[in-house]
Amino acid sequence: MTTAPDQASTSPPLPRSRGPVSAAVLDALAGPPPPGPLPLDEAERADPRGEDLAVALHTCYELHYRGFAGVSPDWEWEPELLRLRAALERNFLGALRDEAEGPDDLTEALDALLVEPGEGSVPQHLRDEAEWWQFQEFFAHRSIYHLKEADPHIWAVPRLQGQAKASLMAVEFDEFGGGRGERVHARLFGDLLVGAGMSDDYLHYFDQVPAPQLALVNLMSLFGLHRALRGALVGHFSTAEITTAPSAERIAHGLRRVGADPACQFFFTEHVEADAVHEQLMRRDVIGDLLDREPGLRADVLLGIRATTALEDALSAHLARCWRQRTSSLRSA
Repeated sequence: MTTAPDQASTSPPLPRSRGPVSAAVLDALAGPPPPGPLPLDEAERADPRGEDLAVALHTCYELHYRGFAGVSPDWEWEPELLRLRAALERNFLGALRDEAEGPDDLTEALDALLVEPGEGSVPQHLRDEAEWWQFQEFFAHRSIYHLKEADPHIWAVPRLQGQAKASLMAVEFDEFGGGRGERVHARLFGDLLVGAGMSDDYLHYFDQVPAPQLALVNLMSLFGLHRALRGALVGHFSTAEITTAPSAERIAHGLRRVGADPACQFFFTEHVEADAVHEQLMRRDVIGDLLDREPGLRADVLLGIRATTALEDALSAHLARCWRQRTSSLRSA
């Protein structure tokens, strides 16, 4: 099957490469499939937290979302590119599993998500002392996540049953605006970007955002695209829903402190209200029902929780380190 390059106005341009593997992927996508030789060995050896793997894997995943302007949709299921993606995934997932090791205590892992972050956390910094340029940098980072916020999680729906399916859909219904296009959370974040004087174009800031944020988005896509990792996707989604409300409340307070546009504030106040309810739905009705039906997925739910926490901590450490030194946390200012 041969189709014309994707010219949809919602498709972003191809990003810039950040190493040999991402360069090979981007060079391939610049033409029609099939590709020439792809660097499978280099993909297996790439730093799982590095810039090259993050861009290469994100580029492969983006073919399942909006694609890229001028790139043939035929690339989405091209066998050689999928073989390279699988090598990148083995590398990335292996590192996530190593970081997620810990006791087999799901209740403890979920309870830990409710513990207030320590002094100097990013939400506390934004609440108490951040300057406007730091808010804008934070928005640029999170745009890679929030402009597709609920999309990877919807892949869990056909893989769940009963109450778990129904309750996850209830949460997703809120994420997608309760049937109102202007209230879709990704659209609300676009409104936030406009209110902050920034671009709301999809992936506009991708080339400026470093690997710690890209890894989080890659985690969502990895867990979402693989049925075998449905438990990890539920663990990830639960972590996001449980931790968002308290963080959003702090950030909303900080935005009021600096007199930010109401659209900037509304995105976070909306999450304070919605995610406080979502926490109980995810913990009791989604995780609880899923593990009643499939108790063997317990380790994967823990993987989703701990891997998400580890990557969020890495991003927070990057932001805090840069801002303490009063330098940009982006790749280019």
